[in-house]
Amino acid sequence: MYGRAATNCGTRAATALCVLLLCACGHWPWHRTPPPPPTEVHELDISGAPAASVRQFWKRNTLLVDLSAASGSGSIVLKPASAQGWPVRVAFRIMPGSIGLLEVRADERVSLPITAGAPKPVDLELAPGVYSAHTPQLSVSWGPAPAVPALP
Repeated sequence: MYGRAATNCGTRAATALCVLLLCACGHWPWHRTPPPPPTEVHELDISGAPAASVRQFWKRNTLLVDLSAASGSGSIVLKPASAQGWPVRVAFRIMPGSIGLLEVRADERVSLPITAGAPKPVDLELAPGVYSAHTPQLSVSWGPAPAVPALP
């Protein structure tokens, strides 16, 4: 019986020492450091009213144009910044509730309605065919959600 109590005491002491060391180091096994913010890039030239607040960065192999600061109504024009042309994939990051409709005009015209109750922020990727390697520019506009006519 005496040996068993000593073993329990030694186990408790070892456990307490491990907890103390983990606390001292600040590295809990379930704690992970947050990922670093994405690095801003300049792949597209942006012109228009809020162009200064529009950021660009890569999200895997998609160029993400961050329009999360946009609200109300507005528009910008995007053009390739280099001779390499357009990225293969382009997406737009928006904040639901501040924009109701995003419209992109290039080789095709695309209207993307935005649900106000969606999680924030939302990334909307353009479908293949909306623009091509020969597209001179993308015209992007946004505004409130269109009014739905009442049914008689």
